[in-house]
Amino acid sequence: MNTYQAHNIGKLENIDQYVFAPQGAPIRLEGKVFLRELLGLTSMEISLNKNPPGTGVDFFHRHKNHEEVYIFLGGNGEMMVDGDRFSVGEGTAVRIAPSASRAWWNTGDTDLYYIVTQSETDALKTEALDDGEFLEAKVPWV
Repeated sequence: MNTYQAHNIGKLENIDQYVFAPQGAPIRLEGKVFLRELLGLTSMEISLNKNPPGTGVDFFHRHKNHEEVYIFLGGNGEMMVDGDRFSVGEGTAVRIAPSASRAWWNTGDTDLYYIVTQSETDALKTEALDDGEFLEAKVPWV
C-alpha cells in the first residue's frame, strides 16, 4: 500500500490548461484543477485556481455539507459572501460556511491565484498538535 501520492501540475501561471466543465452544469472554468483524484484524497477536496484579469466566478453558489477556505496567493480581487463585498489578495484567507452564497472576481491587472480547500463541516476531530507524533528518526538535511 502506498502511503503517499505526489503529482506535479506545473507552474501556477500555466494551470489554465486545466478546465473544469462538469457535464450537465452551465459552467466552464479555465485555470481550475482539483487534486482529489490526482492525489487520491479521501477527507477533503483541494483546488488550485487562476483567474486572469476581469474574470472569475460569475455565478453565486453554496454547498450542502462542505465548508470552504480560500487562500489567496497573488493578484487582487473581490468576493461576495451573503451580500457582503470585500477585497481579497495575497495573504487573504476566507472561511465560508456551506450555506453561504459566494462568488469572486479578479479586479486587478494581473492573474489572481488561490487555493480552495473544502471538507465536511465539523469533521475535524483533533487539533493538529494532538494528532501529530514526533519520531526518533533524523532528517538528512540537518
